[in-house]
Order: sequence, then structure tokens, then C-alpha cells
Amino acid sequence: MKKILLLLVIAAGFSACEGDQGPPGFDGVNIVAQSFETTVNFSAPDYSVLVPYPNNITVFPNDMTLAYILFDQVPGNNGGLVDVWRLLPQTLYTDFGEFQYNYDFTNGDATLFLDGPASTDFNNLTTADLNNQTFRIVILPAELANNPLLDVTDYEAVMNLANLNNSDIIKIEN
Repeated sequence: MKKILLLLVIAAGFSACEGDQGPPGFDGVNIVAQSFETTVNFSAPDYSVLVPYPNNITVFPNDMTLAYILFDQVPGNNGGLVDVWRLLPQTLYTDFGEFQYNYDFTNGDATLFLDGPASTDFNNLTTADLNNQTFRIVILPAELANNPLLDVTDYEAVMNLANLNNSDIIKIEN
């Protein structure tokens, strides 16, 4: 009986080693979240700005790209100003109607643009609405994007989950 059991174990061990080779694993590349900042001016006729990603940022097809606008600066607890970032799209209501700061993206660039109902006349926007608008683009690898703790509306929470801080943000001129 012991000999039969031993033969079965040996046969099972040899049969487990058969078959096609599986897919290759990761090549040791550390995939991390990335972020960059740009300040843009919107102008007629299309009120959009194409922002190419910096050369050292790679975006994979399953990555999540988020865009935030520097919406305000408020007094901080330690006396300085604290940036208030809001996730796009961000809708604003004015005396002449509503409009949005919005974005779309590819694996190589993002387009920041103004959007609104057909009745919106962008010529009524002030220079404060159009000029020197600062945005941060955050690219999260799929592993982070699928995290159930991710709250994309909370910029600070996204940065903490992504293990990014202000020194990690690439500033680009546009």
C-alpha cells in the first residue's frame, strides 16, 4: 500500500510540471503614481489648451488620469496660504450662465477646456476665469485606481494614497 501511494505521489509530481510556459511576469519596473502641474490661459475660439505629458511620464492604457484645478487659496493653521484643489469637471455659475472647466486625455497628453450649454457666451468670462489657471494632472497606476479606499474628489487623499508630495510634482511651462 505504501509503495502504491508513493508511486501516485511521484506520478502527480511529474504531471504537474507539464504544459505550456505561462505568461512572463513583471520585468522589475516599479510602477508608481505621477503628477505634473501647468498654468494655462484659455482664449477664443475654442477655449482649450493641449498639454503634452512631460517626457519622463509614461501612461499605460489601464492607468487613471485625474485633473484638478487650483480653485482657491485659504489661510492655513500656521499662517500661510493653503491651496484648495478641486476635481474636474468643475462647474461655475455666473450672472450670464454656467460653464465648466473640464478635461480629456490620451496616453500622451491632456486637453484642458471650457465647456457649457449652447447658450453660454464665453466672451462674457473675465480674465480671472480665463488666465493663469493652474491645474495638476495625477496619473494613478491601475493597482491604485482600483483601491476601494480611493476618493478621487479629495486631492489630498489621492496624493496620500499615491505616496506623492509637492516635491514629486513636475512643473511644466505651457
